[in-house]
Amino acid sequence: MRMKRILVTGAAGFIGFHLSKKLVESGCEVDGLDNLNDYYDIRLKQDRLAILQKHPGFNFVHADLKDKSRIDDVFRERKFQTVVNLAAQAGVRYSLTNPYAYLDSNLTGFLNILEACRFFRPEHLIYASSSSVYGANKKMPFSVHDNVDHPLALYAATKKSNELMAHAYSSLYGIPVTGLRFFTVYGPFGRPDMALFLFTKAILEDKPIDIYNFGKMKRDFTYVDDIVECMERLIPLIPSANANWNALQPDPASSFAPYRLYNIGNSQPVELLRFIEVLENKIGKKAVRNFLPLQDGDVEETYADIQDLEKVIGFKPATSIETGIEKFINWYTSYYKAKA
Repeated sequence: MRMKRILVTGAAGFIGFHLSKKLVESGCEVDGLDNLNDYYDIRLKQDRLAILQKHPGFNFVHADLKDKSRIDDVFRERKFQTVVNLAAQAGVRYSLTNPYAYLDSNLTGFLNILEACRFFRPEHLIYASSSSVYGANKKMPFSVHDNVDHPLALYAATKKSNELMAHAYSSLYGIPVTGLRFFTVYGPFGRPDMALFLFTKAILEDKPIDIYNFGKMKRDFTYVDDIVECMERLIPLIPSANANWNALQPDPASSFAPYRLYNIGNSQPVELLRFIEVLENKIGKKAVRNFLPLQDGDVEETYADIQDLEKVIGFKPATSIETGIEKFINWYTSYYKAKA
């Protein structure tokens, strides 16, 4: 990995920041691309970026994935060995009210990445999908070998579309591609629209927290350091064609093309009320609970089958919510105390 030249898109975002930081600390040269949009507080993105820019191996590229000529220029100039595409319009609920933002970023933007990979030929393209692609599936745990044809929100549909687009380019042009379905990632420097961030802020400010489906939810909460460890281990594992792939019984997780899909999750679903209880204990303060029905686009439970991932990288996410939440709260209180 040392001195490997890597492009990370969405580098000022939550996962992109943590991955870029780990890679430069490992000796890689990282170009971090981000458009610094205002989907949430841009100061948080700028603070992440400021940390990354302290590393001599990090180079910031201010660009938007929708700008094809700019993306092509970046690929032409830098000659990346690996591309990790994490830039996307995130959020299931936001997609209900702002659908066109998802088409621009998640479809047009990803197409520009695929086209750049087609012409400038990095060794490996890794991209972010999401557990939301499982949609109406009820079979647990969620397996990459099962079909996912019933998304419940446009965000999920765009992520499923990314998987299909990636396979098409892998098949047509021999681009080695790995797709990663992330399961409810949390941790320091997290996104302010995510549950842990919202809950922590509300509890500390004596405001009620919204608990959907009356708390009858389970999530496979996955600590960000575990996510990043998995991604770093996958970077040198360039996929090849599956010689045993059978078109009469097609496996969605692999292909006759150099294409793979993996779940990345803790593989231990936690009830939302238990999650809140741990948060209350770590903060030392009870939440004011506002129970609400299930929101459109939400699912009741997520649970990752990670057997394939564990087999190829020899690592399994295992950070407990007790440990992960405590680390988040320590960061949150320190970060916002410094801002006061």
